[in-house]
Amino acid sequence: MYAVIATGGKQEKVKVGDRVRVERLGLEIGSEVTFVPTLLVDSGQVITSPDQLALAQVKGRVSDEVKGTKISGFTYKSKSNNSRRWGHRQKYSLVELTEIVK
Repeated sequence: MYAVIATGGKQEKVKVGDRVRVERLGLEIGSEVTFVPTLLVDSGQVITSPDQLALAQVKGRVSDEVKGTKISGFTYKSKSNNSRRWGHRQKYSLVELTEIVK
């Protein structure tokens, strides 16, 4: 059985036991988190109706906080001595999925 969950503006295909990197949730390590699936597939039967999906849940536990890759950027405007170097490193929560309840 697998589900498609939406978190942080993105969708992830998950199943029990997966470790998923999602946008930072701001929860402590070891705390429980629940996602509402947007699609649920159980042995060939696909559940997509909002009424049935409202009853389903994907439960997990925050196992770690990780950082993504460094993104570097450089802007430059010629003839004006204007340049700027910038960087960003996104923080993520690592969630281990424990069960899918339908």
